[in-house]
Amino acid sequence: MTSTRGRLAALLGAVVVIAGTTLATPAVADPASAPSPESSPAGGVAGQAPCQGAPEFICGSITVPLDHSGATPGTLTLDVAMTGNTNAPKGDLLFLTGGPGQPGVPFIRRLASKMEPVLKDYRLVMYDQRGTGERAIRCPGLQADMGSSDLAVPRKESIAECAAVLGPNARYYSTADTVADIDDLRRALGDKRLTLDGVSYGTFVAERYALAQPAHVAKLVLDSVVPQQGYDPLDLAGLTATARVLRAACAATGCTTDPAEDLAATVRRYHNGVAVLDAITTYEFVDPDYGVVPEALHEAANGKPEKLQAFIDSVTKGDDTPAEWLSQGLHAATMCADGTYPWGSADTPVAGRAAALERTRRSLAEESELTWPYDAATATGSGSLLVCLDWPRMPVPPAPPQHRKLPNVPVLMIAGDRDLSTPYETLFQEAEFVHKPEIVIVPGASHSVQSRAANPLGRQAVYDFLLR
Repeated sequence: MTSTRGRLAALLGAVVVIAGTTLATPAVADPASAPSPESSPAGGVAGQAPCQGAPEFICGSITVPLDHSGATPGTLTLDVAMTGNTNAPKGDLLFLTGGPGQPGVPFIRRLASKMEPVLKDYRLVMYDQRGTGERAIRCPGLQADMGSSDLAVPRKESIAECAAVLGPNARYYSTADTVADIDDLRRALGDKRLTLDGVSYGTFVAERYALAQPAHVAKLVLDSVVPQQGYDPLDLAGLTATARVLRAACAATGCTTDPAEDLAATVRRYHNGVAVLDAITTYEFVDPDYGVVPEALHEAANGKPEKLQAFIDSVTKGDDTPAEWLSQGLHAATMCADGTYPWGSADTPVAGRAAALERTRRSLAEESELTWPYDAATATGSGSLLVCLDWPRMPVPPAPPQHRKLPNVPVLMIAGDRDLSTPYETLFQEAEFVHKPEIVIVPGASHSVQSRAANPLGRQAVYDFLLR
Protein backbone atom coordinates (compact mmCIF):
# COMPACT_ATOMS: atom_id res chain seq x y z
CA MET A 1 0.00 0.00 0.00
CA THR A 2 1.40 3.39 -0.84
CA SER A 3 0.80 6.37 1.31
CA THR A 4 0.03 9.89 0.30
CA ARG A 5 1.60 9.68 -3.12
CA GLY A 6 4.84 11.63 -3.34
CA ARG A 7 6.21 13.85 -0.60
CA LEU A 8 4.70 15.24 2.59
CA ALA A 9 7.37 17.86 3.24
CA ALA A 10 5.11 20.77 2.36
CA LEU A 11 2.45 19.55 4.78
CA LEU A 12 4.83 18.61 7.57
CA GLY A 13 6.87 21.79 7.36
CA ALA A 14 3.92 23.88 8.50
CA VAL A 15 3.48 21.98 11.75
CA VAL A 16 4.75 22.99 15.17
CA VAL A 17 6.18 19.81 16.62
CA ILE A 18 5.22 19.06 20.20
CA ALA A 19 6.13 16.12 22.33
CA GLY A 20 4.27 14.04 24.83
CA THR A 21 5.25 13.69 28.40
CA THR A 22 7.10 10.41 27.86
CA LEU A 23 9.91 10.70 25.36
CA ALA A 24 11.87 7.45 25.47
CA THR A 25 12.17 6.09 21.93
CA PRO A 26 12.51 2.31 21.76
CA ALA A 27 12.40 1.03 18.18
CA VAL A 28 11.24 -2.43 19.20
CA ALA A 29 9.32 -3.84 22.11
CA ASP A 30 10.85 -5.01 25.34
CA PRO A 31 10.15 -8.76 25.51
CA ALA A 32 10.42 -8.66 29.30
CA SER A 33 7.48 -6.27 29.57
CA ALA A 34 4.78 -8.56 28.25
CA PRO A 35 1.44 -7.61 29.79
CA SER A 36 -0.67 -9.98 31.76
CA PRO A 37 -4.18 -10.53 30.36
CA GLU A 38 -5.49 -8.21 33.08
CA SER A 39 -3.23 -5.26 32.18
CA SER A 40 -5.39 -3.81 29.43
CA PRO A 41 -5.56 -0.10 28.55
CA ALA A 42 -9.03 -0.02 30.12
CA GLY A 43 -7.41 1.65 33.11
CA GLY A 44 -7.12 4.88 31.15
CA VAL A 45 -4.48 7.01 29.46
CA ALA A 46 -1.43 7.01 31.73
CA GLY A 47 0.73 9.93 32.79
CA GLN A 48 -1.66 12.67 31.77
CA ALA A 49 -0.10 16.13 31.92
CA PRO A 50 0.07 19.30 29.80
CA CYS A 51 1.86 18.59 26.53
CA GLN A 52 5.40 19.90 26.33
CA GLY A 53 5.38 22.83 23.94
CA ALA A 54 1.58 22.95 23.79
CA PRO A 55 0.28 23.09 27.36
CA GLU A 56 -3.28 23.78 26.24
CA PHE A 57 -3.48 20.08 25.35
CA ILE A 58 -3.21 16.99 27.54
CA CYS A 59 -0.64 14.33 26.70
CA GLY A 60 -0.25 10.80 28.03
CA SER A 61 0.29 7.28 26.76
CA ILE A 62 -1.16 3.82 26.55
CA THR A 63 0.63 0.48 26.52
CA VAL A 64 -0.38 -2.14 23.97
CA PRO A 65 0.85 -5.65 23.21
CA LEU A 66 3.46 -5.97 20.51
CA ASP A 67 1.53 -9.03 19.34
CA HIS A 68 -2.20 -8.80 20.00
CA SER A 69 -2.51 -12.58 19.71
CA GLY A 70 -0.27 -12.96 22.74
CA ALA A 71 2.03 -15.46 21.05
CA THR A 72 5.05 -13.13 21.10
CA PRO A 73 5.79 -11.23 24.33
CA GLY A 74 6.48 -7.52 24.51
CA THR A 75 4.71 -4.20 24.64
CA LEU A 76 4.74 -0.85 22.86
CA THR A 77 4.01 2.57 24.30
CA LEU A 78 1.84 4.85 22.16
CA ASP A 79 1.73 8.59 22.88
CA VAL A 80 -1.66 10.30 23.00
CA ALA A 81 -2.71 13.98 22.89
CA MET A 82 -6.18 15.34 23.67
CA THR A 83 -8.09 18.53 24.13
CA GLY A 84 -9.21 19.09 27.70
CA ASN A 85 -12.97 18.84 27.32
CA THR A 86 -13.31 15.36 28.81
CA ASN A 87 -17.09 15.52 29.04
CA ALA A 88 -17.75 16.74 25.50
CA PRO A 89 -21.42 16.03 24.72
CA LYS A 90 -20.76 14.14 21.48
CA GLY A 91 -17.81 12.18 22.83
CA ASP A 92 -14.36 11.62 21.39
CA LEU A 93 -13.28 12.47 17.84
CA LEU A 94 -10.22 10.42 16.93
CA PHE A 95 -8.30 12.04 14.08
CA LEU A 96 -6.12 9.59 12.11
CA THR A 97 -3.17 10.92 10.13
CA GLY A 98 -1.66 9.49 6.95
CA GLY A 99 1.41 7.72 5.75
CA PRO A 100 1.68 5.03 6.94
CA GLY A 101 4.41 6.60 9.03
CA GLN A 102 2.99 9.94 10.16
CA PRO A 103 2.50 10.52 13.89
CA GLY A 104 -0.57 12.18 15.38
CA VAL A 105 0.59 13.98 18.53
CA PRO A 106 2.70 16.63 16.73
CA PHE A 107 -0.32 17.68 14.66
CA ILE A 108 -2.86 18.30 17.40
CA ARG A 109 -2.41 22.07 17.53
CA ARG A 110 -2.82 22.42 13.78
CA LEU A 111 -5.80 20.08 13.62
CA ALA A 112 -7.46 21.66 16.64
CA SER A 113 -7.34 25.02 14.86
CA LYS A 114 -8.94 23.48 11.79
CA MET A 115 -11.59 21.65 13.83
CA GLU A 116 -12.31 24.48 16.27
CA PRO A 117 -16.01 24.85 15.29
CA VAL A 118 -16.79 21.33 16.55
CA LEU A 119 -14.62 21.23 19.66
CA LYS A 120 -17.33 22.35 22.05
CA ASP A 121 -19.13 19.14 21.14
CA TYR A 122 -16.19 16.76 20.73
CA ARG A 123 -12.95 16.04 22.53
CA LEU A 124 -10.25 15.84 19.86
CA VAL A 125 -7.88 12.88 20.32
CA MET A 126 -4.75 12.12 18.31
CA TYR A 127 -2.15 9.46 18.91
CA ASP A 128 1.11 8.20 17.48
CA GLN A 129 0.42 4.91 15.75
CA ARG A 130 2.88 2.14 16.51
CA GLY A 131 6.29 2.81 15.00
CA THR A 132 5.74 6.57 14.56
CA GLY A 133 6.50 9.85 16.31
CA GLU A 134 8.98 10.12 19.16
CA ARG A 135 9.07 6.30 19.27
CA ALA A 136 9.43 5.92 15.52
CA ILE A 137 11.09 3.00 13.81
CA ARG A 138 14.40 4.42 12.64
CA CYS A 139 16.01 3.16 9.45
CA PRO A 140 18.68 5.77 8.64
CA GLY A 141 19.52 4.57 5.13
CA LEU A 142 15.93 4.26 4.00
CA GLN A 143 15.11 7.61 5.61
CA ALA A 144 17.97 9.30 3.77
CA ASP A 145 17.06 7.71 0.44
CA MET A 146 13.32 8.42 0.56
CA GLY A 147 12.74 11.31 2.97
CA SER A 148 9.00 11.90 2.82
CA SER A 149 8.51 10.25 -0.57
CA ASP A 150 7.02 6.87 -1.29
CA LEU A 151 8.06 7.09 -4.93
CA ALA A 152 11.81 7.72 -4.63
CA VAL A 153 13.77 4.54 -5.31
CA PRO A 154 15.98 3.53 -2.36
CA ARG A 155 19.20 1.56 -2.43
CA LYS A 156 18.90 -2.17 -1.90
CA GLU A 157 21.30 -1.98 1.03
CA SER A 158 19.01 0.54 2.74
CA ILE A 159 16.09 -1.87 2.43
CA ALA A 160 18.15 -4.71 3.86
CA GLU A 161 19.37 -2.51 6.72
CA CYS A 162 15.82 -1.53 7.64
CA ALA A 163 14.59 -5.10 7.55
CA ALA A 164 17.45 -6.06 9.86
CA VAL A 165 16.52 -3.28 12.31
CA LEU A 166 13.05 -4.77 12.67
CA GLY A 167 13.96 -8.42 12.34
CA PRO A 168 11.08 -10.85 12.96
CA ASN A 169 9.07 -8.11 14.69
CA ALA A 170 8.40 -6.50 11.30
CA ARG A 171 5.25 -8.60 11.05
CA TYR A 172 3.70 -6.64 13.95
CA TYR A 173 3.43 -3.31 12.16
CA SER A 174 0.52 -4.02 9.87
CA THR A 175 -2.73 -2.07 9.70
CA ALA A 176 -4.41 -4.96 11.51
CA ASP A 177 -2.15 -4.28 14.50
CA THR A 178 -2.99 -0.57 14.36
CA VAL A 179 -6.71 -1.40 14.28
CA ALA A 180 -6.30 -3.49 17.43
CA ASP A 181 -4.36 -0.64 19.06
CA ILE A 182 -7.24 1.74 18.35
CA ASP A 183 -9.64 -0.52 20.17
CA ASP A 184 -7.28 -0.53 23.14
CA LEU A 185 -7.20 3.27 22.92
CA ARG A 186 -10.99 3.40 22.80
CA ARG A 187 -11.22 1.39 25.98
CA ALA A 188 -8.52 3.50 27.65
CA LEU A 189 -10.55 6.60 26.81
CA GLY A 190 -13.64 4.99 28.33
CA ASP A 191 -15.64 5.18 25.10
CA LYS A 192 -18.32 2.84 23.87
CA ARG A 193 -18.12 4.39 20.40
CA LEU A 194 -15.65 6.63 18.58
CA THR A 195 -16.16 9.16 15.83
CA LEU A 196 -13.27 8.64 13.41
CA ASP A 197 -11.88 11.26 11.04
CA GLY A 198 -9.17 9.88 8.78
CA VAL A 199 -7.04 11.50 6.09
CA SER A 200 -5.36 9.47 3.32
CA TYR A 201 -3.93 6.32 4.94
CA GLY A 202 -5.99 7.34 7.96
CA THR A 203 -9.14 6.65 5.93
CA PHE A 204 -7.95 3.10 5.33
CA VAL A 205 -7.32 2.64 9.04
CA ALA A 206 -10.76 4.08 9.84
CA GLU A 207 -12.46 1.77 7.34
CA ARG A 208 -10.61 -1.28 8.62
CA TYR A 209 -11.47 -0.35 12.22
CA ALA A 210 -15.13 0.09 11.29
CA LEU A 211 -15.15 -3.34 9.62
CA ALA A 212 -13.48 -4.96 12.63
CA GLN A 213 -15.46 -3.14 15.34
CA PRO A 214 -18.74 -1.98 13.81
CA ALA A 215 -20.48 -1.61 17.19
CA HIS A 216 -17.85 0.88 18.35
CA VAL A 217 -18.15 3.46 15.54
CA ALA A 218 -20.49 6.46 15.71
CA LYS A 219 -19.57 8.35 12.53
CA LEU A 220 -16.85 8.30 9.88
CA VAL A 221 -15.21 11.19 8.04
CA LEU A 222 -13.06 9.96 5.16
CA ASP A 223 -10.87 12.67 3.60
CA SER A 224 -8.73 11.80 0.54
CA VAL A 225 -10.01 8.26 0.46
CA VAL A 226 -8.05 5.03 0.25
CA PRO A 227 -10.47 2.15 -0.45
CA GLN A 228 -10.83 -0.61 2.12
CA GLN A 229 -9.01 -3.06 -0.17
CA GLY A 230 -5.90 -0.86 0.12
CA TYR A 231 -3.78 1.01 -2.34
CA ASP A 232 -3.06 -0.48 -5.72
CA PRO A 233 0.75 -0.87 -5.63
CA LEU A 234 0.81 -0.08 -9.36
CA ASP A 235 -1.21 3.10 -8.69
CA LEU A 236 -3.13 2.78 -11.94
CA ALA A 237 -5.87 5.15 -10.73
CA GLY A 238 -3.31 7.80 -9.88
CA LEU A 239 -1.40 7.40 -13.13
CA THR A 240 -4.44 7.75 -15.35
CA ALA A 241 -5.98 10.53 -13.21
CA THR A 242 -2.98 12.71 -14.00
CA ALA A 243 -4.40 13.54 -17.43
CA ARG A 244 -7.72 14.68 -15.98
CA VAL A 245 -6.11 16.69 -13.18
CA LEU A 246 -3.51 18.47 -15.30
CA ARG A 247 -6.02 19.32 -18.01
CA ALA A 248 -8.46 20.72 -15.45
CA ALA A 249 -5.73 22.79 -13.83
CA CYS A 250 -4.57 23.96 -17.24
CA ALA A 251 -8.08 25.08 -18.16
CA ALA A 252 -8.41 26.95 -14.85
CA THR A 253 -5.17 28.86 -15.38
CA GLY A 254 -5.64 29.54 -19.10
CA CYS A 255 -2.64 27.60 -20.37
CA THR A 256 -2.74 26.80 -24.10
CA THR A 257 -1.01 23.41 -24.22
CA ASP A 258 -2.21 19.87 -23.56
CA PRO A 259 -0.17 18.81 -20.52
CA ALA A 260 -1.40 15.23 -20.70
CA GLU A 261 -0.16 14.72 -24.25
CA ASP A 262 3.08 16.52 -23.38
CA LEU A 263 3.55 14.30 -20.34
CA ALA A 264 3.05 11.17 -22.43
CA ALA A 265 5.56 12.40 -25.01
CA THR A 266 8.06 13.31 -22.27
CA VAL A 267 7.90 9.91 -20.61
CA ARG A 268 8.29 8.16 -23.99
CA ARG A 269 11.27 10.32 -24.81
CA TYR A 270 13.17 10.35 -21.51
CA HIS A 271 11.86 7.27 -19.64
CA ASN A 272 11.60 9.39 -16.50
CA GLY A 273 8.05 8.62 -15.43
CA VAL A 274 8.75 7.89 -11.76
CA ALA A 275 10.74 11.10 -11.28
CA VAL A 276 8.08 13.19 -13.03
CA LEU A 277 5.26 11.55 -11.07
CA ASP A 278 7.10 12.08 -7.80
CA ALA A 279 7.69 15.78 -8.56
CA ILE A 280 4.16 16.51 -9.79
CA THR A 281 2.53 14.70 -6.89
CA THR A 282 4.75 16.55 -4.45
CA TYR A 283 3.91 19.86 -6.08
CA GLU A 284 0.18 19.45 -5.46
CA PHE A 285 0.85 20.40 -1.83
CA VAL A 286 2.39 23.67 -3.00
CA ASP A 287 0.11 24.59 -5.89
CA PRO A 288 -3.04 22.61 -6.74
CA ASP A 289 -3.16 24.55 -10.03
CA TYR A 290 0.20 22.95 -11.01
CA GLY A 291 1.06 26.33 -12.51
CA VAL A 292 4.64 25.72 -13.67
CA VAL A 293 4.07 22.15 -14.85
CA PRO A 294 2.44 22.55 -18.30
CA GLU A 295 5.20 24.77 -19.70
CA ALA A 296 7.94 22.52 -18.36
CA LEU A 297 6.27 19.44 -19.85
CA HIS A 298 5.64 21.18 -23.17
CA GLU A 299 9.29 22.15 -23.55
CA ALA A 300 10.47 18.68 -22.54
CA ALA A 301 8.12 17.05 -25.03
CA ASN A 302 9.73 19.20 -27.71
CA GLY A 303 13.28 18.29 -26.86
CA LYS A 304 14.12 20.87 -24.20
CA PRO A 305 14.12 19.05 -20.83
CA GLU A 306 16.08 21.62 -18.85
CA LYS A 307 13.08 23.40 -17.31
CA LEU A 308 11.44 20.10 -16.37
CA GLN A 309 14.64 18.80 -14.78
CA ALA A 310 15.05 22.04 -12.84
CA PHE A 311 11.46 21.66 -11.62
CA ILE A 312 12.09 18.06 -10.52
CA ASP A 313 15.29 19.08 -8.75
CA SER A 314 13.69 22.04 -6.99
CA VAL A 315 10.76 20.01 -5.72
CA THR A 316 12.66 16.99 -4.52
CA LYS A 317 15.95 18.42 -3.25
CA GLY A 318 16.72 18.74 0.42
CA ASP A 319 14.10 16.29 1.61
CA ASP A 320 15.62 15.33 4.94
CA THR A 321 12.37 14.53 6.72
CA PRO A 322 13.24 12.78 10.00
CA ALA A 323 11.70 9.54 11.13
CA GLU A 324 9.80 11.38 13.88
CA TRP A 325 7.75 13.14 11.19
CA LEU A 326 7.41 10.28 8.74
CA SER A 327 9.01 6.96 9.53
CA GLN A 328 10.08 5.20 6.36
CA GLY A 329 10.78 2.09 8.44
CA LEU A 330 7.17 1.95 9.60
CA HIS A 331 6.01 2.82 6.09
CA ALA A 332 7.91 -0.13 4.65
CA ALA A 333 6.86 -2.60 7.33
CA THR A 334 3.17 -1.69 7.04
CA MET A 335 3.04 -1.61 3.28
CA CYS A 336 4.86 -4.89 2.89
CA ALA A 337 2.68 -6.57 5.53
CA ASP A 338 -0.57 -5.22 4.06
CA GLY A 339 0.03 -5.24 0.34
CA THR A 340 -0.85 -7.60 -2.46
CA TYR A 341 1.72 -7.19 -5.21
CA PRO A 342 2.27 -8.66 -8.66
CA TRP A 343 4.24 -11.45 -6.97
CA GLY A 344 1.75 -11.99 -4.15
CA SER A 345 2.37 -10.92 -0.54
CA ALA A 346 5.32 -10.56 1.80
CA ASP A 347 4.92 -14.29 2.45
CA THR A 348 5.91 -15.02 -1.17
CA PRO A 349 9.50 -16.30 -1.64
CA VAL A 350 11.79 -13.45 -2.61
CA ALA A 351 13.45 -15.40 -5.42
CA GLY A 352 10.47 -15.33 -7.77
CA ARG A 353 9.25 -11.80 -7.15
CA ALA A 354 11.31 -9.94 -9.77
CA ALA A 355 10.21 -12.28 -12.55
CA ALA A 356 6.56 -11.78 -11.58
CA LEU A 357 7.00 -8.00 -11.61
CA GLU A 358 8.61 -8.15 -15.04
CA ARG A 359 5.68 -10.17 -16.36
CA THR A 360 3.36 -7.47 -15.06
CA ARG A 361 5.42 -4.75 -16.73
CA ARG A 362 5.24 -6.54 -20.07
CA SER A 363 1.51 -7.04 -19.74
CA LEU A 364 0.96 -3.36 -18.96
CA ALA A 365 3.15 -2.36 -21.88
CA GLU A 366 0.72 -4.20 -24.17
CA GLU A 367 -2.23 -2.29 -22.69
CA SER A 368 -0.84 1.24 -22.59
CA GLU A 369 -4.21 2.81 -21.84
CA LEU A 370 -4.00 1.38 -18.30
CA THR A 371 -1.04 3.63 -17.48
CA TRP A 372 -1.35 6.55 -19.93
CA PRO A 373 -0.02 9.25 -19.88
CA TYR A 374 2.73 7.35 -18.08
CA ASP A 375 4.16 3.99 -19.12
CA ALA A 376 4.43 0.49 -17.71
CA ALA A 377 7.88 1.20 -16.27
CA THR A 378 6.39 3.98 -14.14
CA ALA A 379 3.72 1.66 -12.73
CA THR A 380 6.28 -1.01 -11.83
CA GLY A 381 9.13 1.28 -10.75
CA SER A 382 7.94 3.25 -7.73
CA GLY A 383 10.06 3.17 -4.62
CA SER A 384 7.38 1.78 -2.33
CA LEU A 385 6.77 -1.15 -4.63
CA LEU A 386 10.51 -1.84 -4.99
CA VAL A 387 11.00 -1.73 -1.21
CA CYS A 388 8.55 -4.61 -0.87
CA LEU A 389 10.09 -6.43 -3.84
CA ASP A 390 13.26 -6.82 -1.75
CA TRP A 391 11.64 -7.01 1.71
CA PRO A 392 12.43 -10.34 3.44
CA ARG A 393 9.77 -12.98 3.44
CA MET A 394 7.55 -12.81 6.52
CA PRO A 395 4.13 -14.01 7.66
CA VAL A 396 1.34 -11.54 7.02
CA PRO A 397 -1.96 -11.10 8.85
CA PRO A 398 -5.03 -12.51 7.17
CA ALA A 399 -6.87 -9.87 5.17
CA PRO A 400 -10.46 -9.17 6.19
CA PRO A 401 -13.14 -10.36 3.79
CA GLN A 402 -13.17 -8.16 0.73
CA HIS A 403 -16.03 -6.07 -0.60
CA ARG A 404 -17.87 -5.73 2.70
CA LYS A 405 -20.18 -2.87 3.43
CA LEU A 406 -19.05 -0.51 6.14
CA PRO A 407 -21.37 -0.47 9.16
CA ASN A 408 -24.59 1.44 8.67
CA VAL A 409 -23.47 4.65 10.37
CA PRO A 410 -23.24 8.17 8.92
CA VAL A 411 -20.26 8.46 6.55
CA LEU A 412 -18.93 11.66 4.95
CA MET A 413 -16.46 11.25 2.07
CA ILE A 414 -14.53 14.26 0.79
CA ALA A 415 -11.93 14.73 -1.93
CA GLY A 416 -10.21 17.43 -3.91
CA ASP A 417 -10.65 17.32 -7.66
CA ARG A 418 -6.93 18.10 -8.12
CA ASP A 419 -5.68 15.31 -5.85
CA LEU A 420 -3.17 12.95 -7.45
CA SER A 421 -2.20 11.23 -4.19
CA THR A 422 -5.66 9.74 -3.74
CA PRO A 423 -7.66 10.78 -6.82
CA TYR A 424 -11.41 10.94 -6.39
CA GLU A 425 -11.81 7.81 -8.45
CA THR A 426 -10.73 5.88 -5.34
CA LEU A 427 -13.41 7.66 -3.29
CA PHE A 428 -16.10 6.40 -5.63
CA GLN A 429 -14.58 2.92 -5.47
CA GLU A 430 -15.05 2.87 -1.70
CA ALA A 431 -18.46 4.59 -1.89
CA GLU A 432 -19.88 1.37 -3.35
CA PHE A 433 -19.42 -0.17 0.11
CA VAL A 434 -21.03 2.64 2.12
CA HIS A 435 -24.67 2.89 3.11
CA LYS A 436 -25.97 6.25 1.82
CA PRO A 437 -22.61 8.05 1.68
CA GLU A 438 -22.45 11.83 1.75
CA ILE A 439 -19.92 12.85 -0.90
CA VAL A 440 -18.29 16.24 -1.34
CA ILE A 441 -15.78 16.92 -4.15
CA VAL A 442 -14.01 20.22 -3.54
CA PRO A 443 -13.13 22.18 -6.70
CA GLY A 444 -9.53 23.31 -6.95
CA ALA A 445 -8.40 21.30 -3.91
CA SER A 446 -5.68 18.68 -3.81
CA HIS A 447 -4.77 16.18 -1.10
CA SER A 448 -5.87 16.46 2.56
CA VAL A 449 -8.88 18.71 2.10
CA GLN A 450 -9.53 19.52 5.76
CA SER A 451 -6.08 20.84 6.51
CA ARG A 452 -4.86 22.08 3.12
CA ALA A 453 -7.65 23.29 0.87
CA ALA A 454 -8.09 27.03 0.30
CA ASN A 455 -11.70 26.37 -0.62
CA PRO A 456 -13.64 26.03 2.70
CA LEU A 457 -16.34 23.78 1.20
CA GLY A 458 -14.85 20.55 2.55
CA ARG A 459 -14.22 21.83 6.06
CA GLN A 460 -17.73 23.26 6.28
CA ALA A 461 -19.14 19.92 5.16
CA VAL A 462 -17.21 18.24 7.99
CA TYR A 463 -18.49 20.73 10.56
CA ASP A 464 -22.08 20.33 9.42
CA PHE A 465 -21.79 16.55 9.38
CA LEU A 466 -20.24 16.25 12.82
CA LEU A 467 -22.58 18.71 14.50
CA ARG A 468 -25.74 17.23 13.01
